Amino acid sequence: MKPSAFDYSRPESLDEALGLLAEAGPDAKVLAGGQSLLPLLSMRLIAPARLVDVNRLSELAYVRSGPDAVWVGALARHAAVLRDAGARDRQPLLAEALAVIAHPSIRNRGTSVGSLVHADPSAELPAVLCLLEGSVTLASTAGRRTVPADRFFTGPLESDVQPGELAIEASFPARPARSGSAFAEVSRRHGDYAVCGVAVLVELDEDLRITAARAGYLSVSATPLVLDLTAAISGRAYDADLSEAAAFARAAVDPEPDIHASAEYRRQLVGVLTGRALRLAAQRAAGNSGEAAA
Repeated sequence: MKPSAFDYSRPESLDEALGLLAEAGPDAKVLAGGQSLLPLLSMRLIAPARLVDVNRLSELAYVRSGPDAVWVGALARHAAVLRDAGARDRQPLLAEALAVIAHPSIRNRGTSVGSLVHADPSAELPAVLCLLEGSVTLASTAGRRTVPADRFFTGPLESDVQPGELAIEASFPARPARSGSAFAEVSRRHGDYAVCGVAVLVELDEDLRITAARAGYLSVSATPLVLDLTAAISGRAYDADLSEAAAFARAAVDPEPDIHASAEYRRQLVGVLTGRALRLAAQRAAGNSGEAAA
């Protein structure tokens, strides 16, 4: 099947792009990497009147790192973010999640901000952004606004991008001192969307005891789900038995069944993957115990 007919624009500047989006309103779609958009067009699941191709806006193809965060521009490809040494150092969880997204050909073309805007509840980056309490900055002819992750994802395949707006940047907070993170997922085949996945962040005190533990889940709810596991394991040594936190997570989720997995199988995966990622994140936090993030 081929897409329905649409007008195609390829602006040379951000101002021109925002003007085109404002003119077209809800009838426009933005093309950056196209790894999610083009299949939807080809299957006629969407039929925009205008496609605004932003691939000439090279000023948005950046990855920047600082003491507080990693900033990813709208045209930064997954592979570029994954290769960036500063991003890996400031927020290693981001690189760990990017490494399991699809295949190299998709990572070479797909954009990290585009994945966030697509808001697939089975995708890795929305769960990571929510766990880290990051944000997305949107621009329009009316100005700019920054939306926290917990308000950005409004439903399955729905985000808080309004007609006329362009997502120009995502901000992933840097890892705290004496913290560790880990990512784990299960998929039917390598490169497929995960049947279930989890990103974990653990923080320790000076005695290597757990002071905070949070987990972000994909493929278990309509939007990324974040659970605070701290109460279940707070005060325990980093290498203690952390199974109570995994049991808490398993009891807290309410996944839907689909053609890939039953609800009970997903719930079981939540417990297993949470325990596995927690142990690894705690070990990594202990390894970072003498190192400040700044």
